[in-house]
Amino acid sequence: MKVLLDTNILMAPEQLGLDVFSELERLGYLEWLVPQPVIEELSWLSEHSKKGRDRRAARVGLGLAARCARIPGYGEADDILETLAVDLGAAVLTSDRELKKRLSRRGITVIYPRQSRYLEIAMQKEY
Repeated sequence: MKVLLDTNILMAPEQLGLDVFSELERLGYLEWLVPQPVIEELSWLSEHSKKGRDRRAARVGLGLAARCARIPGYGEADDILETLAVDLGAAVLTSDRELKKRLSRRGITVIYPRQSRYLEIAMQKEY
């Protein structure tokens, strides 16, 4: 199954110690996708974030994004994630509360970190 990764999730391994890819495999999500706006956001954060730990987490996130297929797109990352999820029939992995609500209202499967240790599926959609 396909899953789109949000910026905050690619930073989670450094910030939370969460093994995102092992957890995705455990849930059966083996096709990992990262939209270009997420890469651009990580790149910006790695250079301009005021907190050193966020800059470091963004750099780690960029390295992890290299393990994923990049999907072209432009615009706001959240908008692209929503559009691609519908177009590709993919779930979205995020810890952004507002984005989770927005995606759930559209019937999109949302995966999120739980207790900083594992991932949980909030809603499973049949594709």
